[in-house]
Amino acid sequence: MAKDTKDRILAAALDMFSRNGYAGTNIRELTSSLGLVKSSMYKHFESKEQIWDALLDELISYYDARFGPAGHLPTVPDSMEELSALTMQMVRFTIQDEKVIKARKILTIEQFRDERARTLATKYFVTGLRDMFAPVFLGMMEKGLLRRNDPSALAFAYTAPISALIHLCDREPEKTGEAVAQIEAFIRLFIGTYGVQTDDI
Repeated sequence: MAKDTKDRILAAALDMFSRNGYAGTNIRELTSSLGLVKSSMYKHFESKEQIWDALLDELISYYDARFGPAGHLPTVPDSMEELSALTMQMVRFTIQDEKVIKARKILTIEQFRDERARTLATKYFVTGLRDMFAPVFLGMMEKGLLRRNDPSALAFAYTAPISALIHLCDREPEKTGEAVAQIEAFIRLFIGTYGVQTDDI
């Protein structure tokens, strides 16, 4: 029962922090939205800062469970079609999963206030994606699917535009269909530019 209440508090905090930011979230309003009084909340969390830290811990676990913890990389595709399918599977998940969407909004808002949020924003929006795809691209180069290049630089060139379009979906949800089409077009362009063609062999 206590865990259920704790989970409900964190779910409500995720919703409020993603809409109002940390400073704009009021503990009284948070507990009231759950039908609780502040004293009930303090049985589980001593402060708003403790809720914040617990929420970031939960979001890290949620990301790790779905994208894999450090050291767990996607399987190296055997074709360009597999690369496209893998990428679009990840894109569709990240633009449809409500928890991931709210997490991105929180990190976008709070990266300028909170050091831990800043670190996570850098990891999830830039370096984590690059570091995930660099070994994948190296493996594809070894399989003769991609032209030889710096895999880390190539991974950044691949993931940065996709990440930017995912953020567009967060800012302007009505443009999600357009953004997905742009991502698919970009993947085709990338494959046409960096993929090994028959006449390259």
